[in-house]
Amino acid sequence: MMAQAIKRLYAREHLKISKIFKRQSEAASRPRVVRLGSREIITEGLYLGFWKDISHRCMTASWPAFIGGAALVFIVFNAVFAVFYWIGDQPVSNVPGGAYIDYLYFSIETLSTAGYGDMHPQTHYGHFVAAVELFTGIFSMSLMTGLIFARFSRPNARLLFADHPVISSHDGKPTLMLRLANERHNIISNATARLWAFKDIVSIEGQSFRRFYELPLIRNESPALALSWTLFHVLDEASPLYGLDADGLAAANVSLVVVVSGYDVIAAQTVLARKSYDHPEIRFGHRYAEILGTTEDGRLRVDYGMFHQTVPD
Repeated sequence: MMAQAIKRLYAREHLKISKIFKRQSEAASRPRVVRLGSREIITEGLYLGFWKDISHRCMTASWPAFIGGAALVFIVFNAVFAVFYWIGDQPVSNVPGGAYIDYLYFSIETLSTAGYGDMHPQTHYGHFVAAVELFTGIFSMSLMTGLIFARFSRPNARLLFADHPVISSHDGKPTLMLRLANERHNIISNATARLWAFKDIVSIEGQSFRRFYELPLIRNESPALALSWTLFHVLDEASPLYGLDADGLAAANVSLVVVVSGYDVIAAQTVLARKSYDHPEIRFGHRYAEILGTTEDGRLRVDYGMFHQTVPD
């Protein structure tokens, strides 16, 4: 009899595990849309559960979603503990009529460690539930404090990138140009920029690859980035984009990625920003509208209202 019971238990557990793996396999087989810049990619055969990467989801969620999720967890925790108080035999003193709403208020006071004092546990059962809730409250509050601090303390650069890269003549040579600006107008020292091009190629064996190339810049460092900065890449024979027009860029499915990093002297942290462009966004035969000028009293004037505008060469 004992052996048969063990066999039945083993069969039930094996069936549960098989169902779990089946659900994971079905979830992995569902296509998922991944956004890389402005490009949408469909991925299949890979599944990452919600709770397996919860810290990353908390860090990348928008502020409304993050605050809404925290409020929902707070409400659920208090509602559950209020039920445990409610089903007990008067575990908390000074609860008129044993109403559930009063236990909910007491749960909020306990979970948040406020403890006003008018209601308090008066039985061993009430003290036990309150102790568990206090531990949950301390743990959850510490976790929430850490997440909020991490979200606020993340270094980020408020860099504004032009909507369109342009290709025009510069110093008598065809040049790819890309303009960016520091929205905060603080000093980003030792700013470094790197520009990459991605294009589709076909090997001799006929296999398709997505290959990236770093595009050399005329000047890829700035000692102090505070206003605007235009990057220049000469389209000479050494350039991966040499000889490509708009149709050539489309045929090779060319995209650009620019990465800018530097030291924020106010935040005392290294900051980084990136921007990606697809080939339809590159404008041939255009240059950026002039945004620098001088006022009547001789001071430098920067018109960011024309920052994204381009004009025919």
